[in-house]
Amino acid sequence: SVALISKKLHNQSLSKKEIETIINEIVSGSLSEAEIAYFIMAVKEKSLSLQETAYLTEAMWRSGVTLKWAQKVIADKHSIGGVAGNRTTPIVVAICAAAGLTLPKTSSRAITSAAGTADVMEVLAKVDFPSTTLQTIVKKANACLAWGGALGMAPADDKLIRVGRILDLDPEAQLIASILSKKLAAGSTHVLVDIPFGPEAKVTKQKALRLKKKFLALGKQFKLTMHVVLTPGSEPIGHGIGPILEARDVLAVLQQKDQPKDLEKKSLFLAAELLELTKKAKKGQGKTLAVSLLRSGKALQAFNKILDTQGRKNTKLQPAKHQHTIAAPRSGKIQHINNHDINHLARLLGCPETKSAGLYLYKHTQGKVKKGDPLLTLYATKPEKLKAAMAYYKKQQSK
Repeated sequence: SVALISKKLHNQSLSKKEIETIINEIVSGSLSEAEIAYFIMAVKEKSLSLQETAYLTEAMWRSGVTLKWAQKVIADKHSIGGVAGNRTTPIVVAICAAAGLTLPKTSSRAITSAAGTADVMEVLAKVDFPSTTLQTIVKKANACLAWGGALGMAPADDKLIRVGRILDLDPEAQLIASILSKKLAAGSTHVLVDIPFGPEAKVTKQKALRLKKKFLALGKQFKLTMHVVLTPGSEPIGHGIGPILEARDVLAVLQQKDQPKDLEKKSLFLAAELLELTKKAKKGQGKTLAVSLLRSGKALQAFNKILDTQGRKNTKLQPAKHQHTIAAPRSGKIQHINNHDINHLARLLGCPETKSAGLYLYKHTQGKVKKGDPLLTLYATKPEKLKAAMAYYKKQQSK
């Protein structure tokens, strides 16, 4: 495999057999983390063609467990990530499960952001299951919100994600193959992909359009009914950034109590798109159904059923004890919030490993503030982490 990775670094195309060899050696443990990093760098620096990406997707998908279902329509939703606090998945799954859809939702842990869906769900319930248990959960609750890494589905992907997190890299071809291989392994038939774009999101609008084209082309090749939406990713979504703080936002939307309006709005939009894609709602009527299921409490009931079936945890949703609130230095209007810096700040505070670490945003772009109003509160379990985050904040502010 090392010779094949070197071949890619010299800008030569890899065959289906060669990509299968690399993936099989990653799965078997024949490649060290340094050699896996070498492969990620090759994919990042030289990129893969659409055909090579298809080979990578198939090799990753076929290297592990594949789930099979009796239902003809198996729905899934996935965001490419990069936007701090963008915790729409648990809400969308709850709404769509309440509508009667089957959603065996598996998620990864955070790669470059403060928390992934699996990191957040782990606060509320057990997320690691063997595939047979997962199928029982879905049978009982219509859906699950599990960590894909425990299932043995596309096992190479989890190793690539772990090394990618250390390098702070998520190459385009690897991102596409990661998402599609997990959907194929989960037995999904109808997939909604959310691509947030913006200056500090993972992708610009131009790159988002290119990604959309590739997703649709590969989705067609693998016979998936796929819809891709581009959403604004220029600022964080919700108030909390970090596993416990994001879990609180999710519950606030589902319970309809002091919910972050931006998180609710985006979740309803995505749920409506998935309900229409799967023909649970007629064209243009998905939003009405999604709103009805959320407002009536049926989505909350569906979510509670998922938590109880997976094994609810009685975690106190309290942020970390060491905290510092940053106040507005003057009155005015918020012009911009740097998504990348917010994610980095949360990671300095201990996210996603420390579930109670993170930050709380009081305002969003265009929000009015008076001098002395709180802008954000930082939370950490160790004073030195809080100190490091404050130093980073001050450095970024002085630029």
